[in-house]
Amino acid sequence: MNDTLNRLADLLEQRKSADPQSSYVAKLYAKGMDSILKKVGEEATETILAAKNNDKQHLIYETADLWFHTLVMLAQAGLKPQDVMDELARREGLSGIAEKASRLDKSEEQ
Repeated sequence: MNDTLNRLADLLEQRKSADPQSSYVAKLYAKGMDSILKKVGEEATETILAAKNNDKQHLIYETADLWFHTLVMLAQAGLKPQDVMDELARREGLSGIAEKASRLDKSEEQ
């Protein structure tokens, strides 16, 4: 799975220099983060509705759209899928309650 994410991330990075008239992703980049975030929100809503309706095939399709647009968002922010994978690895084996509490403790220190 990581290979697919990395290949897609590389392609998305290349699209930053593509002509917005010939590339959907380049057009999103040209419109800026607000447009990208709007797409992430739309895809999240569609994913939730597919899950609510228990439509597994539609859920797969919408989750793929959500992940795709999330990768575009990360690329626009200068991040890679590996950054998220590293964070997930850091959390592995931790209680979700303890992990969340540790983030709250760190924010109070700042």
